[in-house]
Amino acid sequence: MKPIPPLLALFALAACSGDGATENEVEPSALVRLAPAQAASVQATVTIYGTADAGASGTVILSAPQEAIVAAIDAPMGSAVGRGQVVARLAAGPSARLEAARAAADARTAQLAFARAQRLRADGLVGNAEVEAARSAAQSAAATLASLSQREAAMTLRAPTAGHVSAVTASLGSLVAAGTPVVSIVRAGNLRARFGVDPALARRIAPGASVRITPSGGGAAFTVAVLSVDPAVDPQTRLASVFVNLPAGAGIGAGEPLTGELGVATPGSALTIPYAALLDEGGQAYVFVVEGGVAHRRDVVAGPGDGRRVVIQSGLRAGETVAVEGVTAVEDGMHVRTR
Repeated sequence: MKPIPPLLALFALAACSGDGATENEVEPSALVRLAPAQAASVQATVTIYGTADAGASGTVILSAPQEAIVAAIDAPMGSAVGRGQVVARLAAGPSARLEAARAAADARTAQLAFARAQRLRADGLVGNAEVEAARSAAQSAAATLASLSQREAAMTLRAPTAGHVSAVTASLGSLVAAGTPVVSIVRAGNLRARFGVDPALARRIAPGASVRITPSGGGAAFTVAVLSVDPAVDPQTRLASVFVNLPAGAGIGAGEPLTGELGVATPGSALTIPYAALLDEGGQAYVFVVEGGVAHRRDVVAGPGDGRRVVIQSGLRAGETVAVEGVTAVEDGMHVRTR
């Protein structure tokens, strides 16, 4: 065979090299680590909102013992009061004064009748039965007068316990009927908090679960245990209720708004993936599902997470494999290599 001149051989080699680079161009790929989507329980943190509430056992209501006029309010709403402190003073109303005057007159008349019956018996004009009847009438009238006198003494309303005045329901100078609430006092150190939660969530909260509470006034956060859960849905808020006791030293007043963080475990059948696999673009959560060495973007709806794993509510099936590490270098349709 006739040898090829060196110059022609060089040109031929260059041509072959150029064609091979075009044909064997390497497609871009990324190095990732994979993990399967699988059922697992996630301890999620849920933010809940509520208010401090005295509750039925924590509130004392002071009422008018009889028809009365509100003469003075010594402790207006919001005042701190001590045990025995005067919070309001009442004066007898027109009907109460008339009733007291009638009772006093009846008591005098009955006592005079009893004295007269005793004199008549001494003269032999009446028997013991008549005297005993007069005695009984006098005692009954005296008891009625004493009862009214006790009600008169109760017209000065005093705090039966230390606490705060949460409400004054009667205005100064107003005429109130017997039994009408005048002042409400919340006992010191006997507050609870009521939080509204989604009814589906309420079914997964057990008494004793921890709630970290932050007061709206900027006080220090603290952690308490769930006291009880009421699954009944409030017709106005459409929420169930979670109750906790508030510590006495928290410095929280009745009606104060509160924010809580509640740890709730998701059902063990919830589909989860490692949190590192979850990506976001403009508020749309997505992952890269790897099939046959190729990454495909998949939009998903993410649920609660605990920082390690996150619940996927839709968009994935159990057993599908997602990219967990190296995902920032992945694009839709890109070949991937695994670590």
